[in-house]
Amino acid sequence: MFPDGYTLRPLAADDGPALAAAYLRNRTHLAPWDPVRDESFFTAAAQTSSVARTLEAVAAGTTDAWLLTTDDVVVGRVNLSNVVRGVFLSANLGYWTDHEHLGRGLATAMVEFAVRRAADLGLHRLEAGTLVHNTGSQRVLLRCGFTEIGLAPGYLKIAGEWQDHLLFQRLLS
Repeated sequence: MFPDGYTLRPLAADDGPALAAAYLRNRTHLAPWDPVRDESFFTAAAQTSSVARTLEAVAAGTTDAWLLTTDDVVVGRVNLSNVVRGVFLSANLGYWTDHEHLGRGLATAMVEFAVRRAADLGLHRLEAGTLVHNTGSQRVLLRCGFTEIGLAPGYLKIAGEWQDHLLFQRLLS
């Protein structure tokens, strides 16, 4: 599933410093796809707090968070967030790959993992949104069996602007 040397593992309480290093290393790479980040976001203290909040959401069953590593260095992340049970049985999918590890099939492998994980969690549907011009991520989603379901105008505030997103879904059952 993943190339040799790469491991996907659950987010752990002590991952704050490693995530801070990964986000700092990928600051320019991720900036066009992320909200504007305060300087504190890139610190071990802020990432440790973020990890603690995420793990609370994992314990509550509303998030499923994983890190991609190689040689104990974080080089990617995949999350199922906004997990909703009941008649909806749905979650949102998010992922990113380190700029030095692009083009190796890692994003595709993480999305395929997330699809299997969502099915194991009993979900019916996954949704993912991409900026309209993020054709690389759109190709990953389509390769992994997602279908485009429409345009969401002004969907998220990314890089300081309310930006349109293409929405994709994958039905699991």
